[in-house]
Amino acid sequence: MTEVKFYHNAPDRLRAACAITGKAVRQGRRIYVLAPDESLAGRYDHMLWTAQALSFIPHVVQGSPLASRTPVVIGRDVAAAGHNDVLLNLSDSEPGGLEQFALVVEIVSQDPADRQTARQRWQFYKERGYPIAAYDLAKPADS
Repeated sequence: MTEVKFYHNAPDRLRAACAITGKAVRQGRRIYVLAPDESLAGRYDHMLWTAQALSFIPHVVQGSPLASRTPVVIGRDVAAAGHNDVLLNLSDSEPGGLEQFALVVEIVSQDPADRQTARQRWQFYKERGYPIAAYDLAKPADS
């Protein structure tokens, strides 16, 4: 069954997404990043190029001929993800087709509106019986 992880209290949602993506890639995972629109996809793509000065996170946009060989794919069509490992949901709604993935990652900022939509997604997952874990990004990692 698909596992769901919520990372909350992110000061910057996209920066946190980049950090979590980088960690997942270093662990050998494949990530499909669901970006609901071109603007958000473009900002995330740019951040992956510039987030860490001494590292590179290989990524492409959905539809690229390199998508099947690249660990991170950014797109809007979950059904055409091409793998079933990790879905990073950057949309404000529940992703369709999430059951094809081993893991769904949700990142929640400190913005009240973002928290509210995240609560709705949490409830959606909970009502369907998905195992959910929560991680507070405002707390030190060793606590």
